[in-house]
Amino acid sequence: MGNAALREIAVIEDVSFDSLDGVVAVDAHNWLYRYLTTTVRFTSEDAYTTEDETEVANLIGIVQGLPKFFEHDLIPVFVFDGGVTDLKSEEIEERREQRERYEEQLETAREKGDARVISRLESRTQRLTDVIHETTRELLTHLDVPIVEAPAEGEAQAAHMARTGAVDYVGSEDYDALLLGAPLTLRQLTSSGDPERMDFEATLEKHDLTWEQLVDVALLCGTDFNDGVDGIGPKTAVRKIHEHGDLWGVLDTEGEYVEHADVIQELFLNPNVTDEYSIDTELSPDIGAAREYVADWEIPDTTVERGFERVEDSVAQTGLDDWM
Repeated sequence: MGNAALREIAVIEDVSFDSLDGVVAVDAHNWLYRYLTTTVRFTSEDAYTTEDETEVANLIGIVQGLPKFFEHDLIPVFVFDGGVTDLKSEEIEERREQRERYEEQLETAREKGDARVISRLESRTQRLTDVIHETTRELLTHLDVPIVEAPAEGEAQAAHMARTGAVDYVGSEDYDALLLGAPLTLRQLTSSGDPERMDFEATLEKHDLTWEQLVDVALLCGTDFNDGVDGIGPKTAVRKIHEHGDLWGVLDTEGEYVEHADVIQELFLNPNVTDEYSIDTELSPDIGAAREYVADWEIPDTTVERGFERVEDSVAQTGLDDWM
């Protein structure tokens, strides 16, 4: 899911990594995909492709991305998607069709030898294969990073964990962590600079909205599950919700209709989540085993060594098991 229009009304502030501490429930799909595409775009294909042409760029992305947590007082917990919501199947099909179009363009670019276009399109055609899922979990296990398997959407599970106090933050680039009620969301964890912190309660207070009304605002603008009402953006949606009380009042006044509106509301307000998980925050990464595992997948030492060294330095200097 991802409703970028919400940025117009969300309370977001820049924060420094040095000011943060605690446990972050990371939307694994979101985080991994961003590192996967970045790795593919800026790394030689030979570095992450095995002799049998299996692509495992994720292993490079993980080793390069995890030190950002380890070097600060943040413990990552990676939350993986379970089943896909039925209403999202259309969006997934659209993304598949878009990827196929990119793959056709990529083939043309390769025939022309256009290196710049090839690099851009290769990153856009990435997908999380079974091998990537398997190897990601295995490498995270070697590095002793906690893993939670969500029954449905990983971001919804992460938001639930934050709301119940099991973690301090949700880590996601998507703005709809806000719609899922995540108290504090850290964005741009995959960027080179400091992150942004998105505040749920402050957003509600700023606009004098309830959680339910915030979700109604999103439905008026459009979500991954529905098209919005033509001509209504976030600020207009807030005003109309104030005027008419809720989504149904606005739709009646505008003479509009949102298909499956009540179901979509429930997907945000009462998503399919679980409390059947455990998190061990005393981390003891086995760097040696992680190095061997990555080497077994034919990743060159020179590509990942700096990342492993950064993790080792963090363990030596702070002791990860002293964080909590």
